Amino acid sequence: MYYYVKGELTERDVNTCVVECGGVGYSLTVSMITSEALASRLGQVVKLYTHLAVREDGVELFGFGSVAERDTFNLLIGVSGVGPKAAINVLSVLTPERLAMAICTDDAKSISKAPNVGAKTAARIILELRDKVAKDMLPSSRTATLGSVGAVQHTVVRGALGEALEALTVLGYDRATAMAALKDADPNSTDVGALIKTALKALAK
Repeated sequence: MYYYVKGELTERDVNTCVVECGGVGYSLTVSMITSEALASRLGQVVKLYTHLAVREDGVELFGFGSVAERDTFNLLIGVSGVGPKAAINVLSVLTPERLAMAICTDDAKSISKAPNVGAKTAARIILELRDKVAKDMLPSSRTATLGSVGAVQHTVVRGALGEALEALTVLGYDRATAMAALKDADPNSTDVGALIKTALKALAK
């Protein structure tokens, strides 16, 4: 119904902000991360992507600082037992990129740090979203250079190895560094999480 709202940010607190559009103030529930990003924007024009949640006990409008945050929210509420409140709580402690990494590496502990999200719910999020995250948020690299640092070896990187490579770049590592960390990885491995863990250990040395 609403794709986004754009207008003056008139109020904000930890999980709520008000955006005035055409003389109407829209109250939006936001993640703590988005709220913090808006802290210096009071009185300025902002644009928030939205999701309208309709329940028996009322209607609630959620706001997101990016399309990625909104799309991740939609993935979360598709998990059995995860409602809009739990989803926004997860996004209050993990950015979409960090959540994708937690899912790929079976890091239920990081997800369960969200308020009112226990270990069982975190495990369910990982179980139900692992394949979707690998397919939609961490797409396989179609062409990359893989080999020793400085070598010019043009190789098509597909499957789990490609997904691990893209996951590392999502975390902020440049492609050359990510490829160097994966140079000793098993190219036939199908375990994305194991490949990422191996690369992160190499990067930590």
